[in-house]
Amino acid sequence: MKKISLIGLGHVGSTVAHTLIERQLCDNLALFDKKEILANAEVNDLNDAMVRRDGHVNLKAGEISDLDDSDIIIFAPGDITILQRYNDRLEEFKFTQKCVEEWAPIIKESKFDGIIVSITNPCDVIANYMQELTGIPRKRVIGTGTILDTARMKNAVAKYLDLDPNSIDGYVIGEHGNSQFVAWSNVSIANKPITEIMDKQVLDDIEASTRMKAFETVHAKGYTSYGIANSTCIVVETIFKDAKTILPVSSYSEEDGCYIGHPAVVGREGIIKDYKLTLNSDEQAQWDHSVKTIRETVPNK
Repeated sequence: MKKISLIGLGHVGSTVAHTLIERQLCDNLALFDKKEILANAEVNDLNDAMVRRDGHVNLKAGEISDLDDSDIIIFAPGDITILQRYNDRLEEFKFTQKCVEEWAPIIKESKFDGIIVSITNPCDVIANYMQELTGIPRKRVIGTGTILDTARMKNAVAKYLDLDPNSIDGYVIGEHGNSQFVAWSNVSIANKPITEIMDKQVLDDIEASTRMKAFETVHAKGYTSYGIANSTCIVVETIFKDAKTILPVSSYSEEDGCYIGHPAVVGREGIIKDYKLTLNSDEQAQWDHSVKTIRETVPNK
């Protein structure tokens, strides 16, 4: 029986809950929010949505004891009004740091022995801080990293070339934030380098658009939810199926001393192996800047 505890039921958390249920990715789902009435309301609404659908997920408003036998904790607290005011996810840390400091001791004191999948922004900083405060092994604390940013890049390239985005191979890496970048030297289509298919100006425009896409969506509809819910559920499914899929998650880089988005093999035990891309000199400078940005934000314990 697969069990997930989901902490935080804002736009993102509630959409993740719905996506988990639609894809039948777990058997039991415990929902937590600082507003207990909201957790109960989401349980009621999601139960109503399962009528006349195939399969069933057992839902409940979470109790701390639910953490004990959960296979995965999805950490999703946030305050979207911050991103509505600032085009920088690092600004969210003033709020989300307190969320980690509230929940990390609870998780640490529980009998939880599973994997934490963290969505909360700033993604890399929060994953780093959550791991430090809980003491859970690094391989079992995973941020959603640049999965969503990579999807945005692939969508943009695919639209330009009139292709399925799944036909584009490559990654956005670094911070899930303003210092992220596309490692164009590693992007290809049918093994042909993207730099031989599209000119530099177009690639630069796509990279800039990818970096700002979330803020365009936030300013238009007030939040993002579907894309990050999909990214989160990709990680969850990969863990439960022990798929050993390479995903650009936020995981700990021993070499760089922080959590940062880069390709890693994900399976039932969490992070199995890192894959460091071979970067050109410009990309390496961008990587180093992203590392510096993250490390300067992670607080001392």
